[in-house]
Amino acid sequence: MIIKKFQANSETEAIMLAKDDLGKDAIVMNIKTIKPKGIFSIFRKTKVEVTAAVDEAADRERQTEKKNDEGKTSSKFNAQIDEKLHPERKIESEESKEAKELEKKLNSLAMLLEQQLESQKREESNKSEKDKEVHKDEKTDEEKEEKAAIPEKASLKDKSIDLIIEQLTNNEVSYQYAKQIMDEITSAGSIRTLDDMLACVYQKIILKLGETKTISYEKDDEKPKIVFFMGPTGVGKTTTIAKLSSKLILEKKKKIAIFTADTYRIAAVEQIKTYANILSIPVEVVYEKADVEKHLPKYKDYDYILVDTAGRSHKNKEQVDDLKTLFEAFAKYDILTYLVLSATTKYKDLKKITSLYEDISEYGLIFTKLDETDAIGNVLNVKLDTGMPLAYISYGQNVPDDIEIMNPQVIAKQVLGGGDGYGSGS
Repeated sequence: MIIKKFQANSETEAIMLAKDDLGKDAIVMNIKTIKPKGIFSIFRKTKVEVTAAVDEAADRERQTEKKNDEGKTSSKFNAQIDEKLHPERKIESEESKEAKELEKKLNSLAMLLEQQLESQKREESNKSEKDKEVHKDEKTDEEKEEKAAIPEKASLKDKSIDLIIEQLTNNEVSYQYAKQIMDEITSAGSIRTLDDMLACVYQKIILKLGETKTISYEKDDEKPKIVFFMGPTGVGKTTTIAKLSSKLILEKKKKIAIFTADTYRIAAVEQIKTYANILSIPVEVVYEKADVEKHLPKYKDYDYILVDTAGRSHKNKEQVDDLKTLFEAFAKYDILTYLVLSATTKYKDLKKITSLYEDISEYGLIFTKLDETDAIGNVLNVKLDTGMPLAYISYGQNVPDDIEIMNPQVIAKQVLGGGDGYGSGS
């Protein structure tokens, strides 16, 4: 364990010094204020001292990464200069790369299905030859081939459908929805080859995932806009709020405040305050409707107020009903609501969780912990169950990097077995 102390004029500056020196894995162990001493103390500023620690293995890994990054600085700088001079090249390159990667993944799955079908076809052919030997005196070869042609073609089509359904269900798409997708594809009657079928399934999944619902702000919106985050315990609501706050401040240049009603979980308020202090965001703790009414007037000129609610157990409906009282406190403002779910939760539990929020007319879906699972069929399942729009996905603890707008193409590719998934470098 490496332990160091850092001094600065403010707590935020001291923490940033610790992070810069020890890396993102550093843990803040203690924070204290140091008052100047001596006869000249009145001319000196009060300092803040932060004691931080990091595991030695993590520090060695960071130093190695730093050396590698330094070696890449020159080429990266040249690439950035070229990007500024020729921005059109980057756009073309990214689009071309994405198209080629998608084509490669789909072709890979198509080849796998074709190999399985070819193997099954050979087995049926061998069986057919044996049948011919047994019954060669009963009918002519011409009659048998004529009767076998149509069933064989239909059989190959059915096997293609079964293999794709199996691929989807292996990635935890429910059988009900996998079968529904294939029925819709085959009923159109335009499928000629396996490639056609696979391409149609891919497009159908993208259409079913639909458009995303992200945090937006129109010029005529009344300030502030209220953004609620609700969901069960342990899914990462607080970390998600920290990531989105960072992006709104750093990328959109918006004024943000955070209200936290998560007063049940131990250290929940301290956690959100730590993030908020780094970003210089004000935080208000609200226990009831009266607290909201007391604090809201102070933030009438802010763009957003992000509300962190307490985690609700899907086994306790009374806790979910408490949300309605909190909503009422913000009734005169424009409210945007998100339900935060973990991609690692079992589908059976996800259905119970979403059923508790069925009285809420509209909300967006945020899925966390995509880096902790290879099968993300539940994203499609919950979308189709609730009919609510998808919004963001989160796949790590790094603030603000490990979050992005949900990309239906990536999801569709992964449930078809054509991608490594979020948070894995794909």
